Amino acid sequence: MRSRAPAKKPTNVSLPNDLIAEARALGINLSSACERGLADAVSKERATRWQAENRQGIEAWNAYVEANGLPLARFRQF
Repeated sequence: MRSRAPAKKPTNVSLPNDLIAEARALGINLSSACERGLADAVSKERATRWQAENRQGIEAWNAYVEANGLPLARFRQF
């Protein structure tokens, strides 16, 4: 069974003329480069928001480890 490529939507993006010219001169696919950049920005923002939403739990776990050490630490081989 073949997997289908995700549907894409045409979008207008404003970019500096000199950057577009240089990218084209270097053979860079603008759509692919913009997609990678946007995917990276989305991934970073998701991580930032996840950390903010889970800050209380992370801090509680860190406090537990600080006070009690890592669970099962005696079985670690490194």
